[in-house]
Amino acid sequence: MSDSTFSSLDRFLHTPRVTGLVLSPDGSRLVATVSTPDRAMSKYVDALWEIDPAGVRAPVRITFSTEGESQPAFAADGSLLFVSGRPDPQHPDDPTEKALWRLPLVGEACVIASSPGGLSAPVATRNGHAGTEAATDEDTDTAVHRPTVLVSGSRLVGSADADEDQERRAARKDHGISAILHDGMPIRYWDHELDDTSARLFLVGPDGAVRDLAPDAGQSLRNTDADLAADGTFVLAASIERVPAGRSHTVIVRIETAGDTVDGAATRTVIADEPGDDFSHPRIAPDGSRYVVARRTRGTYDTPHTEGLEIRSLVAAGDVPPDPIAVDLRDVDATDVVWSADGAVLFVSGDLDGAGAVLTIDPWTGRILRRLASDAAYSNLQPTPDGHSLFALRSSIDRPATPVRLELELEDQDPEFLAAPGDVAELPGTLRRVATEVDGVMVPGWLCLPHGAEGTDGRPGAGHDTGPVPLMVWIHGGPFSSWNAWSWRWNPWLAVERGYAVLLPDPALSTGYGYQAIARAWPHRAGIVWNEVEALLDAVLADTSFGLDGERTALLGASFGGYMTNWIAGHTDRFDCIVTHAGLWSLDQQHDTTDAAENKNGLFDTESEHPDWYAQNSPDRTAGDISTPMLLVHGNRDYRVPISEALRAWWDLVSGFDGPPEDMPHRFLQFTSENHWVLSPSNARVWNDTVLAFVDQHVRGGEPLSSRID
Repeated sequence: MSDSTFSSLDRFLHTPRVTGLVLSPDGSRLVATVSTPDRAMSKYVDALWEIDPAGVRAPVRITFSTEGESQPAFAADGSLLFVSGRPDPQHPDDPTEKALWRLPLVGEACVIASSPGGLSAPVATRNGHAGTEAATDEDTDTAVHRPTVLVSGSRLVGSADADEDQERRAARKDHGISAILHDGMPIRYWDHELDDTSARLFLVGPDGAVRDLAPDAGQSLRNTDADLAADGTFVLAASIERVPAGRSHTVIVRIETAGDTVDGAATRTVIADEPGDDFSHPRIAPDGSRYVVARRTRGTYDTPHTEGLEIRSLVAAGDVPPDPIAVDLRDVDATDVVWSADGAVLFVSGDLDGAGAVLTIDPWTGRILRRLASDAAYSNLQPTPDGHSLFALRSSIDRPATPVRLELELEDQDPEFLAAPGDVAELPGTLRRVATEVDGVMVPGWLCLPHGAEGTDGRPGAGHDTGPVPLMVWIHGGPFSSWNAWSWRWNPWLAVERGYAVLLPDPALSTGYGYQAIARAWPHRAGIVWNEVEALLDAVLADTSFGLDGERTALLGASFGGYMTNWIAGHTDRFDCIVTHAGLWSLDQQHDTTDAAENKNGLFDTESEHPDWYAQNSPDRTAGDISTPMLLVHGNRDYRVPISEALRAWWDLVSGFDGPPEDMPHRFLQFTSENHWVLSPSNARVWNDTVLAFVDQHVRGGEPLSSRID
């Protein structure tokens, strides 16, 4: 094997990961969030790094606590805000909840606001000194302008104020109270219980006072996404409105930060509300006159959902706004949107054709002005105030997220990469774009090939077998996603380093290919997805230039991909083994027990309403036909695909094997502390070791998988 990032799991897991990017208002400073493992390899810890916008100087780490710092945001005065659970040196005995910190241009970071339950997602006023107040910096004895900041937080239901809330939280902890009295749905979210707290939006004033903007919010601001006007006078937020029968929909509310209040709550007005639609991610124009918002029309059993962006006007109370402007994104599935500093242009990034694109949009017509790039997936868009450039994180199958600069006058350009932590060493193979035609539709994907495979660069292999190359097929989750970006959790280059080729198909239901790519397999018809995956598999095997071994293959997938691997296991024996991570098994069970039960029941209804669909698409119905060795992987804290799916699948596999117990080929890797994803570095090592060893055993005749875990 080569001496590279991928030849050692420890080296791979210790590679820094850039996860965020923010630009100062004057465009002179660029700060990235970078994650690395702690010493115990028990978790990843964030730190903030200064990146040179000019791409000349090396990156410099600027925060160092063991607790970590994340969610950076610049204030108008150039100071850097961030969230951290590190101790406050001014109050070392206080509970270490995540607080809001401010790092001035000169001096040390200090806490400017804290609240029981912690704070997150800071958004600061951006118009000069709007929403700021002059104060004297104790270290420099100079006048500074401290910003007004919007943050998210919580209160225990029934707490009158922060002091009572702190006392009640401490009492619950001291007395071991863990009971939750629910009054509606949902009651879980991904990996945590929705307990008896109410999500809140707080406004942190220049003096550090924390004002609750919506003490009467109940559960409506749970997991909200909010934006603060540049002058600090109002907030736009997504708000969940409950309706009968366990249903809900999401609207946009405008919250005034000044003026009259009702029982302490700021004036709140619904400004975007359409039956059957959900609105989210509002972003306010710099002059406060308009906002852009994501709009999703919910799907039904017969009709797929639709998603898009709208530009809406903000008008005075009582006035009728003009019709919203729909943004023409063509086949781009939007993921990020941001205004230019002068509000003259919108920047949108999203999935497109197995990669991604960055678009400039005319906010008066919704039309595309220019496609700045289309070579990778872009996120964390940061336009410069002079209107010349755009910074972003660029991620692709063959390169992790890296800060780059795009020039606004260029079309489909190659970005300029900026020096940052975490760039990987040379890849152990090559990447090819592949496609085949199925029923008149092109089904694309990516093929990762090890060095030395037929038709590659002819370099020596990375310690793999001579001759045809064994192949893994990985089916992505979602299902509304795409193999278009780097993944640290499912990284094909670790398998390539071991001599495997990895096929990454984008079949029906993948994003970045237009509405018809979703519609042709609606509603989640497994047979259609598998038909397209298998056709692409057959096509790459038939292409002798790739040098692939069709007799040595494995199938892997997670989430929706895990559902597909479960389903495929009961419909073919062509693979030597199958790995299914967090996969759905019994659809009638999962649809009622997932944290997303409202969505699942809204789409698929009940088995009594669609018996044929459930019979054809639920993997448990063909459990008796499974003969391929399977490795099930699941986390106990997965509430999206509950552990009951794996437990039921495991029983069906074990009870269905009538040979000697010691010959039973299936295995179940259970993570008692993980959720839908394996997040801790140590467990990620176990995951990769186990998955690759299981595939080695059944595909290449390797040693039997040991039950010992170190």
